[in-house]
Amino acid sequence: MTQFVIACIDPSPYAEAVCDYAVWAAKQLQAPLTMLHAIDKAQHTQTPDLSGSIGLGSQEVLLQQLAELDEKHSKLALERGRLMLDAAKARAEQAGVASVDERLRHGSLVESLKATEDDTRLVVMGKRGLSSADAHGQLGLHVEQVIRSLQRPILLTQQHFKTPQRIMLAFDGSATAQKSLDMLAASPLCKGLPVHLVFAGMPEQAPALDEAAILLQQAGFETKTALVAGDPEEVLHQYQQEHHIDLLIMGAYGHSRIRQFIVGSTTTAMLSKAKCSLLILR
Repeated sequence: MTQFVIACIDPSPYAEAVCDYAVWAAKQLQAPLTMLHAIDKAQHTQTPDLSGSIGLGSQEVLLQQLAELDEKHSKLALERGRLMLDAAKARAEQAGVASVDERLRHGSLVESLKATEDDTRLVVMGKRGLSSADAHGQLGLHVEQVIRSLQRPILLTQQHFKTPQRIMLAFDGSATAQKSLDMLAASPLCKGLPVHLVFAGMPEQAPALDEAAILLQQAGFETKTALVAGDPEEVLHQYQQEHHIDLLIMGAYGHSRIRQFIVGSTTTAMLSKAKCSLLILR
């Protein structure tokens, strides 16, 4: 079965970066690329519901006008979606991707991604969407829902594309972290890039870190290890910035200290504070 890189395109300032990261991923994975735009009626229709305040004499006329206005909003949303997808496809083709598909779907982004999950190899989406593009330090409306709902890797982009040169894997020694390590070692997505393998833990946990590094080295990765003490949410971000990491990789769930900020309310804090793009592995 052919699996696609899915780029989630919307009218936010993140759209170009999403397109460019998806192009990078499609080339690395040698996978076809699909541009997806989901039309959520609840977000695109701004017509208020006035039916409860309509007088008897004018009710029929006003309801008809509301229906016509709603239809106009739907047509505009469709046209905007097609234009965005056409522009994204042209951008990807100009960047050298030969196979680019377009999907315009009705419904929420989560519903649209779930419907295509079997055909998905990687989802690429912006850290924020149109409604929250300027809400710095926060996540977009659908990000956490998508992470929890999809059993596929998710690449969350910053607003501007930067070709990854250095990557970092947040490792905690758990079974989930080991699975993420195995996925990274086996995938062509980051082949050829130096990996910083960072463990937020105690010195006695160094052997687990060394074993993980050996696995990556055997897979052909240039690997640097670091054992850092402190609150993972703080020290991992600090390490990322000090070492100019372009792509932070982590598992969606863990079973040690990292679990505290990957699951629950601190998930939002961890992802929101990141200063680079993130690859979430499942």
